[in-house]
Amino acid sequence: VQLQASGGGLVQPGGSLRLSCVASGSISSINLMGWYRQAPGKARELVAIIFTSGSTNYADSVKGRFTISRDSARSTAYLQMNSLKPEDTAVYYCSAQIRLTPYWGQGTQVTVSS
Repeated sequence: VQLQASGGGLVQPGGSLRLSCVASGSISSINLMGWYRQAPGKARELVAIIFTSGSTNYADSVKGRFTISRDSARSTAYLQMNSLKPEDTAVYYCSAQIRLTPYWGQGTQVTVSS
């Protein structure tokens, strides 16, 4: 499966961005899709995941501010990010899992700064 992420950019604190991740290839085999992020000097961390069932999990730091969703064709995952904070600044990576194998898209930079 191939993943193409987009939607990053520069936004002021309190602003919003919407990231998109388009999957192609063996879409029907995807168990879950998710977003991770990596800030400079830090390890990559989970932001949010969505299962085929529609169930979701979020990192505590983004609960209530970020929403992950997936389109009906299950080929695109979205991350709606509201009330952005400077500490949300990172490279955001899209991920998909088939059985136990993870697949990664390229990162998209999100910078929250005034």
